[in-house]
Amino acid sequence: MLLATSNLSDAIDQLKHQGIHAGGAVIGIVPQWGRTRIIGEAVTVRVTAHAALASGAHLGVDAIAAAKPGDVIVVDNRGDLHNNCWGEILSMAARMRELSGVVVDGAVRDVDACEQFEFPVHARGTVPITARGRIMQEAWNVPVRLGDMAVRPGDIVMADVNGVVVIRVEALEQTLERAEAIAAKEQAMIDALRAGEDVLSVDKRFNYENMLKTK
Repeated sequence: MLLATSNLSDAIDQLKHQGIHAGGAVIGIVPQWGRTRIIGEAVTVRVTAHAALASGAHLGVDAIAAAKPGDVIVVDNRGDLHNNCWGEILSMAARMRELSGVVVDGAVRDVDACEQFEFPVHARGTVPITARGRIMQEAWNVPVRLGDMAVRPGDIVMADVNGVVVIRVEALEQTLERAEAIAAKEQAMIDALRAGEDVLSVDKRFNYENMLKTK
């Protein structure tokens, strides 16, 4: 079953009702071209101001070089919409490594080229300016944040047109099980509505309001 971030977010909320911290959702980070989907294990990058410390490698290259096919690069730029931290060179490098995509809490550029490469880029927005002399990589493969959500290396990150969900790797199986059950129930409700059943009857029959409080 093809799951959406909304299904996964609901599953995480359902687990939370049972005292299980499985992760959480992040809003405002969306595809910068098309309706792309990203899912994979996080390889993280933390960004800081350029003057904060001596520059090492160009931001992102360490993470790309270390990542395995299917991984997701997660860039924590604290929601900065003024400074780009991802562009066409990094996208081509990541594409050649067969990575799933990049999720950026901040701005990116070269989105038209990334679309030509067919490399999924999810971010808060776009800017044309370079990162050089403005921001730099502080660390990589360390715990970072997307919005208010902590992301550890190896956590599962999924992104689509609705936003981003971070799943704790130790809770992945439970989260997917619940998400599939929720998606199946919602599909059954849609089928019932398509068949002509009244919305009030459907809502009562499926107990939709309390769905997240029960397995």
